[in-house]
Amino acid sequence: MDTLDKTDLQILSILQNNARLTTKELASQVNLSSTPVFERLKRLENGGYIKKYIAVLDAEKLNQGFIVFCSVKLSKLNRDIAAEFTKIVQDIPEVTECYNISGSYDYLLKIHAPNMKYYQEFILNVLGSINSLGSLTSTFVMDEVKHNYGIPL
Repeated sequence: MDTLDKTDLQILSILQNNARLTTKELASQVNLSSTPVFERLKRLENGGYIKKYIAVLDAEKLNQGFIVFCSVKLSKLNRDIAAEFTKIVQDIPEVTECYNISGSYDYLLKIHAPNMKYYQEFILNVLGSINSLGSLTSTFVMDEVKHNYGIPL
């Protein structure tokens, strides 16, 4: 699927706000019957436009509301070391996002923790055990001003 039409974009936009809509409810909002909307959904899923459907949880209520952005610089950088680092990070549940970035650091990690003490132990025992880690800088989130889960269409 190379191009998306207006209806495809409308479907994607609606699903970003509520992925629990039934096909019938979605069809009503885009003024089509259920069958063509179902076919479009399958095409969008198979084409990789829709990666997955998730529930957005409240980190505060789950005692994971201490958020840190951790900038990581590796001690040495090559293809194998980068691949090893990204593989290690994939298996660390506290790291909810990881980006390979340009600039002074190599990676930016978003980390959820219950509190500062937990994060301190996490740095010492988890990130600190990664051999290729050169240095890191922690930026603590004081307040979330905007968090939009969707992308502008």
